Amino acid sequence: MAYILHLESSTSVCSVALALNGELVDLMESNEGQNHAKLLSVFAADLLSRNNLRPEQLEAVAVSEGPGSYTGLRIGVSLAKGLCYANQIPLIAVSPLQSMCEQVISQHKQLGVDELTDCLLVPMIDARRMEVYTATYALPNHLIKAVSSEIINEQSFLDELSSKKILFFGNGAEKCKTHLTHPNATIIPGIETSAQFMCQLAWNAFQNKQFADLAYFEPFYLKDFIAGTPKKNILTGQ
Repeated sequence: MAYILHLESSTSVCSVALALNGELVDLMESNEGQNHAKLLSVFAADLLSRNNLRPEQLEAVAVSEGPGSYTGLRIGVSLAKGLCYANQIPLIAVSPLQSMCEQVISQHKQLGVDELTDCLLVPMIDARRMEVYTATYALPNHLIKAVSSEIINEQSFLDELSSKKILFFGNGAEKCKTHLTHPNATIIPGIETSAQFMCQLAWNAFQNKQFADLAYFEPFYLKDFIAGTPKKNILTGQ
């Protein structure tokens, strides 16, 4: 039996899942905003405790690799690395974009999509203004267009939409719906990042021994972190 702990902190959703052999056992998450520093380690400890597990009984820790929130990713990867170092277990990196695809694939009928055959899947994570982090996937959840940062307008994805139906989802797609109006474009509302949809992807990686280098792994930020300019001079108060 292989227990894997999954940490998702790439967006405003703070989510931790426990899985056994790729099947979800337990889940704790909050979508109340950027509370990762306060909640992520607490969720991890509580999940293990209420399932009568100790950290050393884990076979691996899976973490959302990004792209997404700079601070959230740092917190998730720091916790994952700490657990892996302390317990001498491997680290598994999972794309939050691909895990959102996993949700759509597994729940498409409940989401109002009768058929996925020949559809492309385009998850989107909100960046800023009309910019999103995105990638393109095809069944059965294979990456066919690399992760990128895109500014969405009326011309976006027109080449692909001319010949394929495309499902757009994620918090980035919600803000782009006024621009993605082609008849072949469908926006699926309500899809958020969640650790529960990392489970099967992490299990596949575990079985294939696709582990991240614990010493050198860093989150996939996609863009450099840009610090905001303080409104007040902290030395003068002006």
